[in-house]
Amino acid sequence: MTIHREGYTTISIAFLFAAAVLLAFNHIFPDQTWFHVILYGVALWFVIMVIRFFRSPKRDLNGGEDIISCPADGKVVVIERTIEPEYFKDERIQVSIFMSARNVHINWFPVSGMIKYYFYHPGKHMVAFNPKASLENERATTVIQTASGKEVLVRQIAGAMARRIVTYPKVGTPELQGDELGFIKFGSRVDLLLPLDTKLDVTLNQMVIGKQTIIGRL
Repeated sequence: MTIHREGYTTISIAFLFAAAVLLAFNHIFPDQTWFHVILYGVALWFVIMVIRFFRSPKRDLNGGEDIISCPADGKVVVIERTIEPEYFKDERIQVSIFMSARNVHINWFPVSGMIKYYFYHPGKHMVAFNPKASLENERATTVIQTASGKEVLVRQIAGAMARRIVTYPKVGTPELQGDELGFIKFGSRVDLLLPLDTKLDVTLNQMVIGKQTIIGRL
């Protein structure tokens, strides 16, 4: 287990903030009391939680040429047919994964292929499990075309607490299944828009693990 590079600055700020609060409190109230002990515990818990959020686990990929590997840790909150209005503009199967603050927040490529499309949308910060979040929240859309010509859309969606979406690939570059697609800071959601003939292996409310759970097969 390591710390993801997206967390270095945030962890440093959290540590300095906690240290500043403790130093200021001890300067104003130098006599140690039970309240000091509680405050030390809260500060330690706060820093540990921030560090834990940016953990980067080492995992083996459970994938393959026609397999759609899970792009994120979390819970499946949507499985439905829907009209995708941004890129495909036709009916697709949507699978949405809600990532709580306790989950690993790295996003991985569900398939290998060429990056055909990318677009970042500024927007609202409603809770990520709200159905309107897919179209109204801050989000980033990436489309991967596989070697067989199938296209898979991955949409990173910010939640009520998330304030930064990071996406690494560039349009026109090839990417491998299981490589890092990006990172979303603090509570978020990932949508997959899949071809209608996709055979799904997951069910609603299932807990899934990035790179290891098989979402379905193209």
